[in-house]
Amino acid sequence: MRKSLSVFMAAAMTAAFLSGCSGNSGNTETTTAATTAAETTAAETTAAGTEANAEASTEEALTTAADSSSVSSEDSGAADVAAGKDTAAAGAGVTLRVGSLKGPTSMGLVSLMDKEEKGEAEGSYEFTMVTDASELVAKMVSGDLDIALVPANMASILYQKTNQGVSVLNINTLGVLYVVAADDSITSVSDLAGKTVYMTGKGTTPDYVFQYLLSANGMSADDLTIEYKSEPTEVAAVLKEQADAIGLLPQPFVTVAMAQNESLKIVLDLTAEWDKANADSADGGSLVTGVTVARNELLADENTAAAVQLFMDEHAQSAAFTGEDVAAAAELVAKYGIIEKAPVAQKALPYCSIVCIEGDEMKEMLSGYLNVLHGQDPASVGGQLPDDAFYYKR
Repeated sequence: MRKSLSVFMAAAMTAAFLSGCSGNSGNTETTTAATTAAETTAAETTAAGTEANAEASTEEALTTAADSSSVSSEDSGAADVAAGKDTAAAGAGVTLRVGSLKGPTSMGLVSLMDKEEKGEAEGSYEFTMVTDASELVAKMVSGDLDIALVPANMASILYQKTNQGVSVLNINTLGVLYVVAADDSITSVSDLAGKTVYMTGKGTTPDYVFQYLLSANGMSADDLTIEYKSEPTEVAAVLKEQADAIGLLPQPFVTVAMAQNESLKIVLDLTAEWDKANADSADGGSLVTGVTVARNELLADENTAAAVQLFMDEHAQSAAFTGEDVAAAAELVAKYGIIEKAPVAQKALPYCSIVCIEGDEMKEMLSGYLNVLHGQDPASVGGQLPDDAFYYKR
């Protein structure tokens, strides 16, 4: 149990760059993390906190989930309400409570949050942004949230711990992990042999991803030195102080580190490296950071299911906005306090892999990713792989 919780919170740390909102909206509740260094700007407030500090509350939340009987496993197959504009309109009177983590996932929501604040959204929403993934777990289990944007493996853990009481609606963020260095000779994972790489989260999801990619390139951790730090800000500090340092970081910490040291550049995109490793097989899916889940009791009711589908439509539009108008999206990211300064947000957004993928494509990408994590450590996905009912298709 302890091991699965450690994995769960590290994934939360990575996906803590997935969502967020500010306290100046009437329907938006914000939990703000303190910055650890003024020079790195408020982008650093996206950290979800250390595993040690969050583990106790996460264990309590998951224990509650395991004991919860409010969501029955019979509901997991009741998510087949027909799609369509008329059906979606029927759910417009339902207010959905949506929770997310401060970072890229919330960046994909900023347009919808702005519309909700202005009264221009088609649906009705209350947005909650937190910096601790255990809060989302507890709120989903207690019924205080209807929808949550969570780390991909957390969704699988929630599915197991709630007796199949949630379904995944979409993938909202692909890989946000990058290797940064000033060394132009690094063009592949194999080029890291004999070098030292600084990263966070030993025995956690980012670590599993890196270990998998090492193995896929005929290497192991014995072929290089991995120095683990407790927080991304510590890795960024090393990269600032040591000219030859190599770091593995998520966005937006990559952008922060590069702003501190102009000689740094992205030398490896782990999403691209993952795709290379699985070019001849679909078994590995894609590198997925964040997904959106909903409680199945909502999906079992025609009216609330229509509201969920309306949210899915508006979420997709909001995610697309971040790529279509990066400058405007950056202003909203700053407005809602996800990253304090719009120029930093504008630089980070193109590398945050914000998407909105659902249906069969989602299932193929996510199931393959979870399969790889299960192979690294079954506890990382809740002990077993989720069945087909986990993947919602409208």
